[in-house]
Amino acid sequence: MAFLQAILQNYVANTPEVQGAAVVTPDGLPLASALPAGMDEERTSAMSAAMLSLGERIGKELGRGALERVFVQGEKGYGVLASCSPDAVLLTIASHEVKQGLLFLEIKRVAASIAEAMK
Repeated sequence: MAFLQAILQNYVANTPEVQGAAVVTPDGLPLASALPAGMDEERTSAMSAAMLSLGERIGKELGRGALERVFVQGEKGYGVLASCSPDAVLLTIASHEVKQGLLFLEIKRVAASIAEAMK
């Protein structure tokens, strides 16, 4: 999965205020990551998959249609989960200074690149 690693490293290096990213399976297994030092890849992957699953169920229950992303806001920034394909989920970690609109556009672009790379 070196191609996924390269996509993530480029994404983190070239997107202002993005501090880390990972691609995980819907089951919570890590496929590739460029996470900040000290962040446990396996634990982060498992929590990301659980959050996405819960978000999908909430979206269905509330009649909101297909889930686009799960957005978590904390005092130190954001965590955003977006589905890339049936087999991959993109996690992005960004600082609170990020411009959300630009971040969401970049997430869509990177998710499409990951989906294409996994074909």
